[in-house]
Amino acid sequence: MQSLVGGGNGVPRPGAVSLAHRGVLFLDETPEFSGKALDALRQPLESGHVVVARSAGVVRLPARFLMVLAANPCPCGRHTLHGAGCECPPSVIRRYQARLSGPLLDRVDLRVEVEPVNRSDLLCQGGRGEPTAAVAARVREARERAAARLRDTPWGANSEVPGHELRTRWLVAPGALAAAERDLERGLLTARGIDRVLRVAWTIADLAARDRPQAYDVDLALELRTGISRGAPMPAGGGGL
Repeated sequence: MQSLVGGGNGVPRPGAVSLAHRGVLFLDETPEFSGKALDALRQPLESGHVVVARSAGVVRLPARFLMVLAANPCPCGRHTLHGAGCECPPSVIRRYQARLSGPLLDRVDLRVEVEPVNRSDLLCQGGRGEPTAAVAARVREARERAAARLRDTPWGANSEVPGHELRTRWLVAPGALAAAERDLERGLLTARGIDRVLRVAWTIADLAARDRPQAYDVDLALELRTGISRGAPMPAGGGGL
């Protein structure tokens, strides 16, 4: 835990969360970390700083970072692959996956299941996706839209805006939150979760050059969070992602 959030004997030293300030903290094979160490990430993820108290004093360190977690479905990594021969007992799989606690996952905005690379994709010549320069330009334009919207505020990006401000100051299109409100009532989405869905929806709208999130943007943000397809139609003339 000290290597992640900071600490040590005597004068506290910064951990990975502070060294990754304004950058990316990537944890590979996340369930191999102890549950106690992973749950220690919750406070800096929420506040953007970490407080370490030791006998020599108390230190407040910056820790505003983008967290990326990678995890296999089971210790051998073959649990969800058809015909791959996973032999992990169900109890082992449950314990392995339980190391990613609900409160920690509630702070993860995007959850993407990555399929194995097939032979044709692995051996094909040349890339099939967009050039990096095209994606970078679209991201830059989206950040400029967000910065213009937030110009007279203390915040510079969608991820920094408090949930109360998102819900009261910058309103989404009428009816766009219908699916999110149903999930909140059913207990499938927490109050923290709906704020994070709104931040992602605003980013999706900025990427598509829309002035505010439509039902499609909110539903896509929900799908990226839960993995459950909502099937909302794309707004006419709204642009793609």
